[in-house]
Amino acid sequence: MSDTVRKTLFVEGKEVEFTDEKNLLEVIRKAGFEVPTLCYRPELSTFGACRMCVVEIEGRGIQSSCTMPPEPNIRVHVNTEKVRRIRKMVLELLLSNHDMECATCVRSNDCELKDLANKYEVRDLRFSRKRTLAPIDDSSPSLVRDPNKCILCGACVRACNERQGLGILAFVNRGSRTVVTPALGMNLGDVDCVGCGQCAAVCPVGSITVKSDIESVRELIDDKSKTVVCEIAPAVRVAAGEEFGLKAGENVIGKLAAALRMIGFDKVYDTNFSADLTIMEEGTELIGRIKAGEKLPLFTSCCPAWVKYVETQHPDLVSHLSTARSPQAMFGSLVKDVAVNRDGIKREDYKIVSFMPCTAKKAECLREEFSVDGERDVDFVLTTQELIRLIKASGINLAALEPEELDLPFGMYTGAGTIFGASGGVAEAALRTVYEIVTGKALDNIDIEATRGLQGYKELKAHLAGTEVKVVIVNTLKEAEKMLQKVIDGTADFQVLEVMACPGGCIGGGGQPISCNDPAKKQMRANGLYKEDSELPLRKSHENPEVKAIYDSWLEKPGSHKAHSLLHTSYVNRFETCYKNQKSK
Repeated sequence: MSDTVRKTLFVEGKEVEFTDEKNLLEVIRKAGFEVPTLCYRPELSTFGACRMCVVEIEGRGIQSSCTMPPEPNIRVHVNTEKVRRIRKMVLELLLSNHDMECATCVRSNDCELKDLANKYEVRDLRFSRKRTLAPIDDSSPSLVRDPNKCILCGACVRACNERQGLGILAFVNRGSRTVVTPALGMNLGDVDCVGCGQCAAVCPVGSITVKSDIESVRELIDDKSKTVVCEIAPAVRVAAGEEFGLKAGENVIGKLAAALRMIGFDKVYDTNFSADLTIMEEGTELIGRIKAGEKLPLFTSCCPAWVKYVETQHPDLVSHLSTARSPQAMFGSLVKDVAVNRDGIKREDYKIVSFMPCTAKKAECLREEFSVDGERDVDFVLTTQELIRLIKASGINLAALEPEELDLPFGMYTGAGTIFGASGGVAEAALRTVYEIVTGKALDNIDIEATRGLQGYKELKAHLAGTEVKVVIVNTLKEAEKMLQKVIDGTADFQVLEVMACPGGCIGGGGQPISCNDPAKKQMRANGLYKEDSELPLRKSHENPEVKAIYDSWLEKPGSHKAHSLLHTSYVNRFETCYKNQKSK
């Protein structure tokens, strides 16, 4: 067998070897040179819209490095006078059609366009500015779309198509009239957008952003007649530190507890507590379905974007969704019930704020079934991005704080609750508990490696007292749709389907700090969750002493009537609602 031919090219005279890099841009970056981009996203298809990545190749002139495959022996120059001139002109053209209200833009500190304009010394525009502003779309409970800031990079269009298979956003019209918009010029709130926020996660500017509820939360805290508590989702603790100079994946849950008390929250709790509750309820439900041989495969129901997808796209399959609420919804329902009926606090005076990596959670807390007499179970949801801004606006340096303990009883959790934040974590946590409940034996190895990893599809088989259970784990709705088609055509050979709408799970949620150009951060966040899991003294949900206590004192047992009333829900056909909204337009 002949040796593999070594392939090299030259970047600024430096010989660089390349293998399977998908374009010249990746080879140039591999060589240690930085080439600016606005439309390029490593995890999406290449588009070549912004032309910021142009380079000069000897004998070929100016080329787009993101769309050109690497070729042996070519000589590439990344910073010639001609290249700089073209990039600067591109920036001027983009800025001439961009609403430059930078001081009030939520993306001002991490706007890629603003950053490049500063790097390339763009001080004056030779092209006339666009003056007619289009209306801002704030109809979605999760996102705000400002078409005046759109630079037509297409990243949001590709994310919605390639990650979710939804096609909510598309290019409309031609030439100077081209815009990115939902179908028929409708608003996001009137189409079947699931609110996952992946469009906002890849937007390089402030055209699609997370809808902010910070001021509403501030008003709650300032109202001294209210008791305001909060819950923190697992994925938040391994991402919030990034904006304070800490590494992605560093667990800052103790620092967050300290910061939130300084801000004025009366109690700081952890969504991991209700994640442990979710395992108890969902695990009990799974055992019951397997014994009855009904409504299988069981779909997990922790991800609200996934739940809405089933309700709007496949309403005939809603019976497969676990009736267990998400950890956020369980927390709000249970904690308010305890506060009102045990502690004697008026429901309207007890407020819960949840900190989530997820934009779709904002819509989840507004669902009618998650309220009592018009009072929400969870009053407001702030994403990790909003939490960071809240802390900074309060004059707090998170990195400098000494960690503090969470409040009990709803701050007690196990490692199983922590790993909910990564794709496969729900399945792994459930298997740890279900296996021991069904078999009466301890797991030989509590770390179920087959559930871990950021890939879109994973599977494993578990043997539960003579019954083989196949578990399939997917992330992104495009991967989920493949599994739903198997259920529809009767070829599904699995009994459990775990779905998270965001790439890698909640660690890659639409409300996390923007990291679209550094996919490795998602792995670092996942590693941080698994590290905390490995270090905790309790790693199985059924071992959580406070979960045991709440069942003994309040819920009776998993699956009881009381548990069902507080911790479970039902689903509806939302296809007809979306269709009527679209037809009325």
